[in-house]
Amino acid sequence: MRLSVTENKVVICFQCQKELQPIKTYLSYLGHSFYAEIPKCPDCGEVYISEELVKSRIAEVEMQLEDK
Repeated sequence: MRLSVTENKVVICFQCQKELQPIKTYLSYLGHSFYAEIPKCPDCGEVYISEELVKSRIAEVEMQLEDK
């Protein structure tokens, strides 16, 4: 999936040309689950996982796994 990001940080679904809407979404990563509000296309359902989310919440899960 390709996404367009405009200057004011609006994320547009390339396929549907619709603005992604922030939706509370259940995520599972390496056996750990958590909720995060992430942009999702209202038509096709594709999600956009930002670099910020990867560096914060997902990195936190990785660190918890390394500590075990």
